[in-house]
Parts: sequence; structure tokens; C-alpha cells
Amino acid sequence: MALSVWLLPLALALALGPAATLEGPAKSPYQLVLQHSRLRGRQHGPNVCAVQKLIGTNKKYFTNCKQWYQRKICGKSTVISYECCPGYEKVPGEKGCPAALPLSNLYETLGVVGSTTTQLYTDRTEKLRPEMEGPGSFTIFAPSNEAWASLSAEVLDSLVSNVNIELLNALRYHMVDRRVLTDELKHGMSLTSMYQNSDIQIHHYPNGIVTVNCARLLKADHHATNGVVHLIDKVISTVTNNMQQIIEIEDTFETLRAAVAASGLNTLLESDGQFTLLAPTNEAFEKIPAETLNRILGDPEALKDLLKNHILKSAMCAEAIVAGMSMETLEGTTLEVGCSGDMLTINGKAIISNKDTLATNGVIHYIDELLIPDSAKTLFELAAESDVSTAIDLFRQAGLNTHLSGNERLTLLAPLNSVFKDGTPTIDAPTKDLLLNHMIKDQLASKNLYHGQTLDTLGGKKLRVFVYRNSLCIENSCIAAHDKRGRYGTLFTVDRMLTPPMGTVMDVLKEDPRFSMLVAAIQSAGLTETLNREGVYTVFAPTDEAFQAMPAEELNKLLGNAKELANILKYHIGEEILVSGGIGALVRLKSLQGDKLEVSSRNNTVYVNKEPVAEADIMATNGVVYAITSVLQPPANRPQERGDELADSALEIFKQASAFSKASQRSVRLAPVYQRLLERMKH
Repeated sequence: MALSVWLLPLALALALGPAATLEGPAKSPYQLVLQHSRLRGRQHGPNVCAVQKLIGTNKKYFTNCKQWYQRKICGKSTVISYECCPGYEKVPGEKGCPAALPLSNLYETLGVVGSTTTQLYTDRTEKLRPEMEGPGSFTIFAPSNEAWASLSAEVLDSLVSNVNIELLNALRYHMVDRRVLTDELKHGMSLTSMYQNSDIQIHHYPNGIVTVNCARLLKADHHATNGVVHLIDKVISTVTNNMQQIIEIEDTFETLRAAVAASGLNTLLESDGQFTLLAPTNEAFEKIPAETLNRILGDPEALKDLLKNHILKSAMCAEAIVAGMSMETLEGTTLEVGCSGDMLTINGKAIISNKDTLATNGVIHYIDELLIPDSAKTLFELAAESDVSTAIDLFRQAGLNTHLSGNERLTLLAPLNSVFKDGTPTIDAPTKDLLLNHMIKDQLASKNLYHGQTLDTLGGKKLRVFVYRNSLCIENSCIAAHDKRGRYGTLFTVDRMLTPPMGTVMDVLKEDPRFSMLVAAIQSAGLTETLNREGVYTVFAPTDEAFQAMPAEELNKLLGNAKELANILKYHIGEEILVSGGIGALVRLKSLQGDKLEVSSRNNTVYVNKEPVAEADIMATNGVVYAITSVLQPPANRPQERGDELADSALEIFKQASAFSKASQRSVRLAPVYQRLLERMKH
């Protein structure tokens, strides 16, 4: 037994492999992806890796779990092929790749990994081949043959025409004078190259992709006797300018250059770090309406937010993006960065015209469309991107434009377009007053609202905040979407037109002719003061029709007994304010009478004790009124409820008898009696 306890962890470790042991260094993202590719290829033999190849290209990727099942890279279909994992080779007549590659010097290893062009150019220099074949410890990021072939004729001619200076320097820039394996390649680090100690930028992404100056590692960690070879997909060149310097020398950034200077962000773009700048071209600025652009350029805070919304918090090379991912900007907005074939996309749009311009402090992608954050927009501009266009038209027709486009701190309650499916209200004085009450005198955030809070409107009303389990409501209107916080105003999208309270519950009932009998009953029962004073009530108000539907004898008896009448009416009054948007599936609301009301909502209809409500959310200063077409009966007044109570009492008696029977054998004889009593009561 003791031996098996000791052997179990060892057996698990052997079964899962070295990476699964509890101790030892964590694997890098690249190593984890390689491990997954090896796992997918194991049925083809030892040391076989599954590789995803983009159809119609020579681009290959070691696969992670998500890509394996989707079979896509940047939205394009892939095929799975199986090849030897890095460092292994086939043996004729044997399955898989059982043999480790022979260990030789760096120069010979270049040929083994498929970088014969790098070998060829190394031969052309006088000094480099002896170094690669001699003693020492080096790392070379070797461009593939395809990488060399993709260079322009002009660049290639300049290299090969001066092999002992230009070509030698270019090759030395791909080398580091120590052995560096992928587990040491950390995101955002720099390595010192063998060309004038110039930096090489390393980025190691969570999806397992590693880039060197934005060139992707194709095959890594090929060991040599005097170092290690990593195969990359581009010929890399030295990086000397920071982001600010690149902006200053590129003609296409003339407007951006002026905007950066006006905002004071030039210091940030000159500083150390690893950012991604989505740099808007002159064309991007020209696409914005002149009025909007001038407003932002003339507002230092909005301008700073605009520019920060184009800077990602970390460097992101194009080769690292194989699927959509969310990335946060310095402004705080989240952008969806993705790809479609060879094109990078921002929020689903292929607006990047030039990618992977390297700077000493990150990478620049040129974009042809401005990314204006909510924090730089007016309420009108926020609403243009939301499903509230009908409401905004009403505000415009009512002459309230200046409130929505100026620098007034406001929160706008804008009903969804679906609220107006049956038509829009006529713009008159009462409607304008109502719209003014949809504007709150402060720029709010819904996360800071609390239950019972009161908010002042431009129309002079005080609105109450109600917080429910799954809803946040202001009077009868509940917030239906996330806030949009603009430069001066915040947009709350709400699920209905607001109904400001117009008096106490008693005032509301007196003003509505449907409730004349209820008003008389309340006065007769002595509840007028209760419904006039400050409080928080939900009143299910029977209409005259509800009272008239009662048998005459029963109605007369009820109205003639003040105590019973008060009891019935109190059962119609809940002890808290519950608007329809806060109901959800079912709420049990305690009444002033003491019993609970069951309030539910289905298919946009509110029910109380399973009876449909005729009209919901008639707001009062001390509560909310629901019009109902029946008089509710407390549980004690319902025959079935009384039978259930008797049955419950009998059940309790039976339980006590059963418990007692364990202590006394004589009580066992009594148990059947109680059992029969229980059955009789239940039927």
C-alpha cells in the first residue's frame, strides 16, 4: 500500500511527460504550442509534429488547441501536415522521426534547417564562416531561403556588391554572441547583436508565436556544437529611430505630427518602452467631418484621449496575429485586433495600410481611419452609434441640440428605438418638459448609482434610483446597455420612456377615474394618510371594473366591514417599490397585511398572483401603482389555501407522532390514525 502511494506520482509524471511534473520551470508559450503539435502528431510515430499550412502558401504554423479545431489562420483554411519536430529526422524503414539530428557547427546546421542561402552569403564574406565553424557560443536568427528571395533587387544588390562590409554587417546583426534558447526569449526584451551592439527586439506572445524584429520564428532551438540556430521568415535590419522620430520624417503623418505636438504626447513617443502605435495617416484625418475634427483638435483633453486611443499598451507585430484578440489602449478602450488573410483588421475593419514599421520603442502600423474613443465624443456622436436614433430625433425636434453637443456635464436617458414602434409623441410643451426630465444634471456612471439615490433633471424633477438583482432602474426606465461616457456627457440607453412621479399614490389614484371606488374604499378603511405620506409602496390598484365584478352581496359585506376592508386593501400594498423592469421571473413581495404577493413577468406582461396587470409603472413620489382588473384575496381568505393550511397542520402532527413513536411503542398504534387524517385533509 505504502509503495503504491509513492509510485503513483511517478507514474503520472511518466505518463504526462516532463512538462507535467509539479516541479521545474514553467514552459514558455512557444514550448507549449510545440508540445501540443507533438501531441497531435504522436500517432504518426515518435517526434512527429502536426503543422497547419495555409492553403495556397508555404506558411506553416505549429498548432495550438483552438487553431487545431478551427482549422483556420486569419480566417483562411489550413491543411494539417506531419513533419519531424525540430531537432529530429527520419530513419528509412522506421516510423516517425526517431533519430536526433547530428550535432555539428553553426555553419553546417544552417544547411540542416533549410537556410542554405544564409550559408551561401556566409561563404561570400571572408570572416564569418571561420567564426561559425570555430569555437565559441553563438545564436543566429537565420532567414529562410524564401526570406532572402523576397528582398527587393535593390536591397539585395547593395548587400552582395559589398560583401565584407554591408553583407557581413547584415549577417552579424542576425547574431548574438551567446547561446539563447526560446525559453529565454521573453516578451519585450532586447538582445545585443554582434553588429555594433545594436539591439534586436524580441516578442514572445501568449499564442506561442515568437518574433525577432517582427520576423516570426519558424523553427527554433536547433542546437549546434557552438551555439543555436533559429529559423526566421524575414531578413531583419537595424532599428535606430523611436516613434516620434519616424512620425517627424514621414510626410503621410503631417496632421498626426501637429496633433501630437499640440497634445504634448511627443515625450511619450520618445520614451523607452514597447508600444504599438496605430498611426493615422493624413487621409484618416481628412475622412472626419471638419466640425468634429476642429472640435477635438481645439480641446486638449479630447485630443489627448484621441491619440492615446491609437496606442496599444504592448508591441504587437503583424505576424503574431493569427486570430482575433482584444487589446487595451492607453486611453482605456478595448480594440479588437484581428486579421483576414494578409490584412490586419481593427474592430473588424481592414484599415491598416502599412504594417510593422519598427521603432526602438515599439512598432507602428499605418491606419487610414481615425479611431475616435467615446471619451472624445459629444452625446450626439455617442448616440449615432447606438440604437437610440428615434429618441435623438425627438431631442433635436424639441430644440435641445445645444445640451447634447456642448460642454455641459449631463447624463442622457435615451430610450431604445423599439420603444417607439407604435409611433412617436408630438413635440409640444409637455413633451419638451418630459424630454428635459430625461437629462440629468451631472455626468454619471451607472456603476456608481445606488438604491434610493435621487437625481436632479434639467426639467426640475427628482428621479429615484432602484437597484434590483438583475436590473438598474431610474424611475420606471431600466438601463438596457452599457454606459457610453463621452467628453462631457454620458449616454444611458433605457428600455422605455421615463414617467416622472406626479404626486403621492393617493394623488395618482384620485386623478384617475378608473380608481374612484378604490379611493372611496381607502378613505373608508382609514388608509388615506398612509398613501399620502412619504414611503416606498407598490400598490396593485383594483379598478372600478374589478370591484363591480365581485358578487354584490360579497362587495356590500366587504365595504360594510372597515376592519376586513383595511385587511384586504393592505394586501394590495407592497412594502417596497418594485417597477416592472426589476421583476424578473418571480418576486415575492411582502404586503402591509403581512402575506406575500407573487409578482412575475412573462412576454412583457406583469402578473400578480397569476392575474395579469392592466397597466404597469404609474409612478408616484412615494411608490408605484399597477392597475389590476380583479380584487386580490389574501391566502387566509382562499378556500384552497385554508385546506392547504389544515393539511400542513396535520402533517406536522403526524411528524410529531412519528418522532414520539421512537420513544414509546404505544404511540406506534396512533400513527395510522394521524396518517388517515393527513390523507383526508389533502383530498
